[in-house]
Amino acid sequence: MSARRWQPTPLILGSFGLHAGALVGLAMAPAQWPAAVGALAANHALLTAAGLWPRSRLLGPNLLRLPAAAVARREIALTIDDGPDPEVTPRVLDLLDAHEARATFFCIGERALRHCDLCAEIVRRGHAVENHTQHHIHNFSMLGPRGFEREIAAAQETLERITGSRPRFFRAPAGLRNPFLEPVLAKLDLQLASWTRRGFDTVRRDPHYVAGRLLHKLGAGDILLLHDGHAARTTANRPVVLEVLPRLLDACASRGLALVTLRAGTA
Repeated sequence: MSARRWQPTPLILGSFGLHAGALVGLAMAPAQWPAAVGALAANHALLTAAGLWPRSRLLGPNLLRLPAAAVARREIALTIDDGPDPEVTPRVLDLLDAHEARATFFCIGERALRHCDLCAEIVRRGHAVENHTQHHIHNFSMLGPRGFEREIAAAQETLERITGSRPRFFRAPAGLRNPFLEPVLAKLDLQLASWTRRGFDTVRRDPHYVAGRLLHKLGAGDILLLHDGHAARTTANRPVVLEVLPRLLDACASRGLALVTLRAGTA
């Protein structure tokens, strides 16, 4: 397993300095503790807000758009989270095949284990499988370094064993995280990837609303987010993603946009 160097952001470096300064200040002037506690509380509030903002780069690198070379090639990346799902994923794959489109599937390790053949089929059809944690726990953003490494490393091993390819990108559940995540991603040589826009297709049952969010200002370099797992259902009990995807794929074709994997788009 390779690793990359962790480089703290200005916010992280400033937080280190503030904590050190507060300790020194309290040792020299204990009566100033209210000011020190207030400064530390404000700093922790800022760190928390940065972690609750999925598109933030305040805590470390975060891929929000494809690079300039991909823009010049008129490429966009469709990312599909929370699968594989035995009911939805095969139909998503068929729709992608019909449009000769490629996508990136951020898979949950334990679901991949339950549906190994389906997970392997994603890669066989020319798509990429990336890391979306082993269990997709709801309190993921509250974990410390050991918890992050346990969840992410387990998914790395699971997905590589099933697909034969080690994930290169990571997406946190709901995009939420804390300052301990980036050092773990650096150790595992993973890059955090968020999105340009998402459709909220796990909570909105209206395909027109979801498609409208994704198609608004759609252009080269965009990274879009849909879900094959945990998909919301229309009033006709059909997964929203299956209603939205044909419209999205047609719009990409009409605008001369090629759908590629994150790996291809960042190569």
